[in-house]
Amino acid sequence: MRTRPLGQSGIDASVIALGTWAIGGWMWGGSDEMEAIRAIQSALERGINLIDTAPIYGFGHSEIVVGRALKGRRDMAVIATKCGMVCNTRAGELKMRSTASGPSEHGHIEVYIYNNPESIRREVEDSLKRLQTDRIDLYQTHWQEGVTQIEDTMGELVRLRDEGKIRAIGVCNASTTQLERYRSVGRLDSDQEKYSMLDRKLEAEQLPWCERNGVAVLAYSPLALGLLTGTAGPEREYAEGDMRRTHRRFSVENRTRIQILLSRFRPIADAHGCSLGQLVIAWTLAQPGVTHGLVGARNEQQVSENARAADIRLTNHDMDQIATGLAGFELV
Repeated sequence: MRTRPLGQSGIDASVIALGTWAIGGWMWGGSDEMEAIRAIQSALERGINLIDTAPIYGFGHSEIVVGRALKGRRDMAVIATKCGMVCNTRAGELKMRSTASGPSEHGHIEVYIYNNPESIRREVEDSLKRLQTDRIDLYQTHWQEGVTQIEDTMGELVRLRDEGKIRAIGVCNASTTQLERYRSVGRLDSDQEKYSMLDRKLEAEQLPWCERNGVAVLAYSPLALGLLTGTAGPEREYAEGDMRRTHRRFSVENRTRIQILLSRFRPIADAHGCSLGQLVIAWTLAQPGVTHGLVGARNEQQVSENARAADIRLTNHDMDQIATGLAGFELV
């Protein structure tokens, strides 16, 4: 498994990271804990050492499962978790209402974005307990809000790093202007953003900015919630509580269009002896500025499938062919 630096932190992490949102169960129709533990341990065995989680994934459940899976294996892993999505306050900015299974306008759980220093300090202590560890390798603000000054947020993150509770600092879902403000206070190591063949707005400004400034880019949802795996055909049914059941991108029409799009890339995948999903991950990792791809998995088979993508080296001709195939493509 190839590794790349997490910015200037001195930490090397696998180019493919295991995303554990689905393992938390929330918005994914539940999860099997033992299967999830086996998936995490299988990832480590395959050289995937970057494990990305967050307190909001299953309202703490994902972190707990990660902690259990890493018991006795802690030093094999680079743990990345987050702060700022909280349910124990009405401060900050309201993000959503939710039930235990997923967002709902009638949900009884209010989720706020709150990057206040005191709140972050409470969150890091809670995460350390759930993860059963004494330090978090990469700590990231999950979303950005306009109530708390970014400079105050970053100041607290720097203090937590100086205290040894965290080793590296990252942000998620931020603009380049916000990245500059974080960076004005202290060393910023990573930026986690949605990026895939269907989500490419980062290419205009953010990817070049991060590359110039030595900030790692962790591309999340490179398979677009599974839409780009090649297995999300129009006939597939999604379980109750799985957000894809009602997600506009997963309409029958869109899934049909995606299948046609991916069929254009089948000869390239065949030439590399890989699946379409693996090809999509390899394409993501080949983009200038993208350093790591965060790919979700719920079982050992999916972990094995994702890990194989790190070995694929696409040629310039491959990339040109894919660019031609993607030109003008849009979902409805």
